[in-house]
Amino acid sequence: MSAETGENTRELNPADLRGILKYVPQWRNHTFVIAVDGAAVDGEAFGNLMLEIAVLHNLGIRLVLCHGIGLQLERLGAGRGVAVSDARGYGPTDGPTLELAVAAAGEVTHRIMRGLTQHGLRCSTTNAVRGTERGIIKGVDQQFAGKVERVDTTVLTTLMEREIIPVISPLIYTRHGTALRINSDLLASDLAIALRASKVVFLLPCPGLTVKGEFRLNMAVQEVRALLDNSPGDIDAEVRSKAVHAVRTIEGGTPRAHIIDCRIHDGLLLEIFSKVGIGSMIHSNPYARIRQARRADTGPIFNLTKAAVRNEELRPRTREAIEAEIGDYFVYEIDESVIACFRLTALKAAGACELGSVFVHPAYQARKIGQTLVEFALDKADKAGFKAVFALTTQAIPFFKNVCGFRDAAAEETPKHLRATAANAGRNSRVLVHDLGE
Repeated sequence: MSAETGENTRELNPADLRGILKYVPQWRNHTFVIAVDGAAVDGEAFGNLMLEIAVLHNLGIRLVLCHGIGLQLERLGAGRGVAVSDARGYGPTDGPTLELAVAAAGEVTHRIMRGLTQHGLRCSTTNAVRGTERGIIKGVDQQFAGKVERVDTTVLTTLMEREIIPVISPLIYTRHGTALRINSDLLASDLAIALRASKVVFLLPCPGLTVKGEFRLNMAVQEVRALLDNSPGDIDAEVRSKAVHAVRTIEGGTPRAHIIDCRIHDGLLLEIFSKVGIGSMIHSNPYARIRQARRADTGPIFNLTKAAVRNEELRPRTREAIEAEIGDYFVYEIDESVIACFRLTALKAAGACELGSVFVHPAYQARKIGQTLVEFALDKADKAGFKAVFALTTQAIPFFKNVCGFRDAAAEETPKHLRATAANAGRNSRVLVHDLGE
């Protein structure tokens, strides 16, 4: 099975669908606002990006697309010998630049609508976003630069309900019909907030959110806000606008913002339909949480820990054993996916408990999630009245002792059950203990 876009041919692998379908109920009928940079439209992967958007649409996700024109605007200005006052829509837009923006917007909108049509999708441009002039800022007349005055959510919702994808250009109109240029990141933010979208997605030819050149997979909105307030220059210039508007959107009520490299084949699908993703996600508080495991978590816990069992980081446990003890397990959940776990088992005769099966998905290690799990377990054990928490380990001794405050347990204080387990498992485990209630 293949899909022809007129620009590339993409083979659809049935394995793709198996990975995708388990996430479908989670996002069906949710609204995503997708902001496509002008540079992404010019990129080699644009045809495949249109296919990915078609997949999202056909899986029942409601989509609104908006796009930038910065690259096209610069190119038109160079070709016509016109000095562009501001290509990205951050500052003033003079009359000649507005004329170029009208032409650039028409070009990019045409390419997007053609790409969507080639995949059998219905789409429509609309004037559902009404603008007003930005006016004078710090003494500088912004001329034809605009901001959103009103989003007609009824029009956009009606289109989506009829399975029509709205395509919004960074040209908006006043109530009198005057055209204004708006930054596409700001436009996407306003759309997501007005539509109460579940996600805003920024697609551009950069790895994602980078801070001093270092890629960040996930960041809490508070972390990004602190950077923007205290050291905005630490966020690399090419993604700083995305970070600003991602934070603005989340603070406006949208739970998640994604910054994705449009050059990665199937990057949009990998970001939405995989546990780890490939881009950067900025998230609000409910994004990450620890909760008691449920029976339905048996498979995810088993799959999460089986690699650690192979590497002898954890003691072997069958799926059946995990299910039988599921009441002892806790999971760390991100975006409704289990990415870490631990087990807290009472040793009632000893007035203590055992902390085991502490594991974090490799993609999320080195982010203090393991430490968070152990601190949560210690607090829970302390509140339950236990006097000590024991842990058996072979490869995580420095972590438990240096980071989490455990010590080597003396033989006489170690419960018989744990001594027997350590002796009989064939792993030569060390028994550590953390004293509570002091």
